[in-house]
Order: sequence, then structure tokens, then C-alpha cells
Amino acid sequence: MDLQLRDQVVLVIGGTGLIGSAVVARLHAEGATAIAASRHPGNDGIMIDAADEQSLADGVAEVIRRHGRIDALVVTAAPAAQTLDPSRSSDPDQVMGAIEAKAMVFLRAATAVIPTMKKAGYGRIVAISGQNAFLTGSITGSVRNAATIVVAENLADELANTGILVNAVSPGTVTTDTGQEVQPGRPGSSTPQQVADLVVFLCSPLSAVSAESIAVGHRVLGVTSL
Repeated sequence: MDLQLRDQVVLVIGGTGLIGSAVVARLHAEGATAIAASRHPGNDGIMIDAADEQSLADGVAEVIRRHGRIDALVVTAAPAAQTLDPSRSSDPDQVMGAIEAKAMVFLRAATAVIPTMKKAGYGRIVAISGQNAFLTGSITGSVRNAATIVVAENLADELANTGILVNAVSPGTVTTDTGQEVQPGRPGSSTPQQVADLVVFLCSPLSAVSAESIAVGHRVLGVTSL
């Protein structure tokens, strides 16, 4: 299927990470101009510190200067779940820091590109959340992902009828070993490439999906909704 992404300009914040680099590679395969943004970009990327509002503004301005527009934004930038201290799961400082580093980073990045997309009457915005968003077990992990989904769905509603679609993608465990049995109360696993396939479809002009949180891998076994 031709996703009609040829020559589309897509900014991937966190584009050098595990999921972000897979998204960039998939976009390139579709003929898109995929720009990997991170604090430590490679030769073809740009430097954006997503926690810094001025850095975001400067990075977005640089993409527009180079390419004239931004058709889609993907935000994968967030500390890996493994970096969260499980002994501090209910520590308010860790919880607030995690929300800032994920949900607020996504909100700042989205609001930085929305004016340009509104002028064009077109845009696609995708956040990476996680399937533990509405599961107990880690207040930090749950709240940062749930907040990201809530931000995405609110933005989607605010932008209804503008041509800009906003969604969240919620992987379970992201791994190269996807043959694991799905356990009750646990999500299925997926590869970075499988996550990227869904993200790239949501960036496509063919997608009419908005205001959704879509699981990648088997949705949490025994849970009726995310």
C-alpha cells in the first residue's frame, strides 16, 4: 500500500532512540523527509532539547526554514521505563518529573507545530504512551502515560475540523523477542518496527483516525479498554 508519504516532512522528536529510529527508518522507506531530532542528533538530524521551550521553538523554526512546512510530528522522547526507580513509584517528585518529561514534552512539541499546521489546514501528530497507562503497579509509570493520552485526546478534540489529527500509540513491552506468551493482566510485546508501522500509518494522509489511544502488541489481557 502506498501511504502517500513521499516528500512529506515529518519531525520525529526522540528520533535517535529505540522507537524513534525505527520510525525514522520506516518514514524514509516510504519516501518521506524524516527529520530525527534529539539532544544528540546525528549528521542528518537537528538538535532539540524537548524539555526546553526555546530549543523546541528554534528546532521547529529550523525545520520550516529548511523545508517550508511540517506535515507530521511524532514524539517518542521520554526516559525509558527502566530508568524509573520502582522504589520511588509513589514519590511525588518522581511522579511529577515523569509527567514533565513525557506528557508535558509532548504538549510543548505539539503546540510548537500546531500554528504551522493550522495555516496549512493539514497535520498529523502522534504521541508514544504505554499500555500501563490505566493499570496499577507503578504510579509513576501509569500517570505519565495516562497524562500523555489525555493530552493527546484533548488536543484532538480542540483541533477537530482543522485537518489536524492527533493520536497516541501505546506499546506493551518493546523487544526483539516477541514470541513470549501473553500473561493475564499483562500486554503483549512488539518490536520497534511494529510500533513504527502503526505510527507511520497514523502520519499518512490515508489515516482518518483521531483522538485514539491504540495498543501495539496484544492489548492487556483481561482488560476491556485502554
